[in-house]
Amino acid sequence: MAGTWAKRVGWGVGGAVAAVAAYLAAWPVPIQPVAWSVPAAPGYQGVHAANQRLAKLQMIDLKGEVGPEHIAFGKDGKLYTTVLSGSIVRMNADGSGQEVFANTGGRVLGFDFDAAGHLIAADAVKGLLSIAPDGKVTVLADKVGNDPIRYADAVVVAQSGKMYLSDASTRFAPKDWGGTFEASVLDILEQASTGRVIEYDPITRTTRVVARGISFANGVALSQDEKSLFVNETGKYRVWKIAVDARDLDIAQPGPQARVLLDNLPGYPDNLMRGQGGKVWLGFAKPRGAAIDNMAGKPWLRSLTLRLPRALWPIPQPYGHVIAFTDDGKVVADLQDPSGAYPETTAITETADRLYVQSLHAHGLGWLPKP
Repeated sequence: MAGTWAKRVGWGVGGAVAAVAAYLAAWPVPIQPVAWSVPAAPGYQGVHAANQRLAKLQMIDLKGEVGPEHIAFGKDGKLYTTVLSGSIVRMNADGSGQEVFANTGGRVLGFDFDAAGHLIAADAVKGLLSIAPDGKVTVLADKVGNDPIRYADAVVVAQSGKMYLSDASTRFAPKDWGGTFEASVLDILEQASTGRVIEYDPITRTTRVVARGISFANGVALSQDEKSLFVNETGKYRVWKIAVDARDLDIAQPGPQARVLLDNLPGYPDNLMRGQGGKVWLGFAKPRGAAIDNMAGKPWLRSLTLRLPRALWPIPQPYGHVIAFTDDGKVVADLQDPSGAYPETTAITETADRLYVQSLHAHGLGWLPKP
């Protein structure tokens, strides 16, 4: 009798294991992973030696708003920041006088101001927007030809008035996949490199592709002479320098119009912000993780990962990290907080006396007195 019971238990356990194995092997997932060759992670050494320079931030209470993903000062001298609710919050430099300037009904990830004082926004749900000083929202572009802009991420306005926008993924739109975080995870795990940089000309009201083939095209900044764009390729830990007059350039075969400026970075580069003294600030949303790097050449393993509960996804632990570099790629500042107390540090907005730290999910706006 006992032997029969043991056999039944064994068959039951075996059947359950077989069912789980079949599920993990065959359950459909939305990605079609591509193998790629990842360089060994550099770790925190050299110019990126571990430090505490980003620790002990002072905080501005955002009155319940979350995720000051992008921060910039307008022509009115006010500080503007985007938050998770879809609002753009306006305040004084010390955080007082907070008010909702506009709400797009989407999620603005990056913005800049044009010569007329309009806030030009990259909205991950709505596309490229212009928000007038009175808060009126106008869609400038949500397509390139007949192809939708699926994941508008960052934008910078040139002195010519032309606008340069990153479309992080042409595969995964946040509105279709549960939000910006979920869509970014899918795109980076897939590594199909469908991100691109788009130019919008406000005079002709036309769009064109500057460069494509980017693994999650993220932060965008202009060189000081405005002849080049710096573009974060988040999924491959690097920063590109691309000629603004490039046309539909495939960075898999860049030629003389594009080159990797910063390679094999220690984390996932997110936003880019022009600072003072010729600096460009870059923030890392997360540090690199060995589990993800080890899956680079194993597409099947990345598919399997998405069949696991989200709690088991190999998301790296929080680690605060921002750097600054010059137009020739020299790193001139490195600020870290290994505790990750201020989550997903995406860049820095620099003023004469402060460094404001951008974040995807922080519940306040962090800042440091300028050294």
